Amino acid sequence: MQLHYLTAHQLHDMLVSKKISAEEITRSVFDRIEQVEEKIRAYVTLTKEQAVSCARLVDKARMEGEALPPLAGIPVAVKDNMCTKGVRTTCASKILYNYIPPYNATVMEHLNEARAVMVGKTNMDEFAMGSSCENSALFTTCNPWDTNRVPGGSSGGSAAAVAAGEAILALGSDTGGSIRQPASFCGVVGMKPTYGAVSRYGLVAYASSLDQIGPFARDVTDCALLLNVICGHDPLDSTSAPYDVPDYTSFLTGDIKGVKIGVPREYMGEGIDPAVREVIKKAIDIFTGLGAVLEETTLPHTEYALPAYYLIAPAEASSNLARYDGVRYGYRAEDAGDLVDMFVKTRSEGFGPEVKRRIMLGTYALSAGYYDAYYNKALKVRTLIKADFDRAFEQFDLLLGPTAPVTAFKRGEKVNDPLQMYMVDICTLAVNLAGIPAISIPAGMVDNLPVGLQLMGRPFGEGDILRAAYAFEQNTDHHRKLPE
Repeated sequence: MQLHYLTAHQLHDMLVSKKISAEEITRSVFDRIEQVEEKIRAYVTLTKEQAVSCARLVDKARMEGEALPPLAGIPVAVKDNMCTKGVRTTCASKILYNYIPPYNATVMEHLNEARAVMVGKTNMDEFAMGSSCENSALFTTCNPWDTNRVPGGSSGGSAAAVAAGEAILALGSDTGGSIRQPASFCGVVGMKPTYGAVSRYGLVAYASSLDQIGPFARDVTDCALLLNVICGHDPLDSTSAPYDVPDYTSFLTGDIKGVKIGVPREYMGEGIDPAVREVIKKAIDIFTGLGAVLEETTLPHTEYALPAYYLIAPAEASSNLARYDGVRYGYRAEDAGDLVDMFVKTRSEGFGPEVKRRIMLGTYALSAGYYDAYYNKALKVRTLIKADFDRAFEQFDLLLGPTAPVTAFKRGEKVNDPLQMYMVDICTLAVNLAGIPAISIPAGMVDNLPVGLQLMGRPFGEGDILRAAYAFEQNTDHHRKLPE
């Protein structure tokens, strides 16, 4: 039996009924890693010894009659920008190559309490800056559906690990679409929760007002189970929201009769691959057949999301990455003549080209004389984009569109054209600027490559999104397709 391709809820049932052990699940995943990792390259660091030890503790607890939480003994991969005590956290950057955190991110504490098993740390675009996982300073991850293509970014390692059976679940972070876009390219479920719903304590910051940790899963039920574990208020994170976290599995009823779903015309027009658009139109027909009410709507400031994002995110990044100077963390350049020379050499040698590009963009946007013309104007545009969503959600329960305008592109195809690369996130950026939740679920195939459907909801409306996503999933088989 290929345990590595089962869902967490299937494995939990088998574990509780004593058909399998947690150690068997963990070893099955590591066997799969040994089989395919050489060509996929999803992981920066593997933690096999620690994982097997954790699995044995779960088995011991089961034998002693303890009730197991839903994710007990379930192998989870973690993006390499979340601090893991005693396990190196590189952010796929030379500047943090040997950094071993002395503490856990809050999400890791939640996973430990749930008795999930960490498999390892996954590859990513350096400091989460990228849309293809080609900006990693370590190596490039490949898409399990076609290893000549990218898995998406920046959480490409986490998405590829779940799609290839190298993990049952995974955590990623989403600043401008970095969970949903790779989920779309790799044919798995990926969700960006509401800003503040999941603690960012211990997440290495890229753009603090946009970053959000979220789950990757093989189906919507597993996504809900992982959300149950990671959501909640955290006093260690001043941006964490104090709210009552519902049981997200309670929304998985399959009934969406009367649910009003808006389809923004900006998400279905120019720039969207016609084949991708056709897949989304078929999905609309399925929702209509299930009793949902779908109508076209508009988010008129969508075209400004890309420029606003690429002013706000680099501005915040230029501030957040100022701490990497060779004094406090990681890499330090050798043969520096004085302190300033050491700063300059460390940052020049430690950061990759995309990180340098965004630091320079951000520093320019925040500089005296240009602040009002660029950064301040971008913040005003962000307010208009948020107002677009607020107006839409007065009329609709959810919004629907493609997750990405294209399917996974070939490795190296866009790497020399940053603007073309930035356009790949055109359908996801506005959600981060507005701080609302959104999910990507498998919706079909084009030329044997997955297409993702995006559902967006009101702030803290994750349950409504999961309800609709689950109903769609129960009436299709796209989530069951596996790469060869």
